[in-house]
Amino acid sequence: MSPEGPSPRSARPVAVLIGLGAAAYTAWVLEVVLSTGLNPIETYVSELAAQDQPLGGLFRATDFTAGMLVFAGGLAALLRLARYAGSRRPWAVTGWAGVTLFGAATAADAWLPLSCAPTADPECAARETAGLVPATHQAHALSSSLAMAGALAGIVALTIAARRYGWFAPLARYGPALVALELLATVWTLSAIALFTAGRGTWALGAGQRLQVLFVALWLGLLACSVHQEDRT
Repeated sequence: MSPEGPSPRSARPVAVLIGLGAAAYTAWVLEVVLSTGLNPIETYVSELAAQDQPLGGLFRATDFTAGMLVFAGGLAALLRLARYAGSRRPWAVTGWAGVTLFGAATAADAWLPLSCAPTADPECAARETAGLVPATHQAHALSSSLAMAGALAGIVALTIAARRYGWFAPLARYGPALVALELLATVWTLSAIALFTAGRGTWALGAGQRLQVLFVALWLGLLACSVHQEDRT
């Protein structure tokens, strides 16, 4: 391990927290075996946790758990960087700050659920367009945007850090491919959201967003494995 890399003694909790958070962040795949009543190709992932959905409580709980675990892992990593001057590299600090923001905003999402599912319920969509839905809809949009901004910052910056500083060999090797896939899924999702907002259909919004969050979870899992491997070196 590089002498300027993260401290092995304190890396294990970070790996465990991030790994568990990544697992919890994939809880939405339960829709494959559970009857949610929502079309995964067309609907937002966050609509699974809407207040009017029968399994909303379950998905809000898993979102909150995932967010808090990743937040704790990111914060622990930032504190570790603060203790070891050799690790305080710009890309590393930016990346772990992004991961921490992602965790905090994901946890906030669970406390700011949608009241209904606008892509599946035309009446809900009409109320949302008219501004007749609770303020949590706007707050949820903000927290979701912050979560994805944090995720993108973390994914890009820590992958660059791994390659530039000689840290986290698995992340340095496989991270760039996940960065590319995540950016493509994000472009798909944002384009589909823009078209849906303009009243032009969903354009498989749900599929794009599910790929987006799946690649985030896979990257977090890769990060956890990389930190764990660095810890054992």
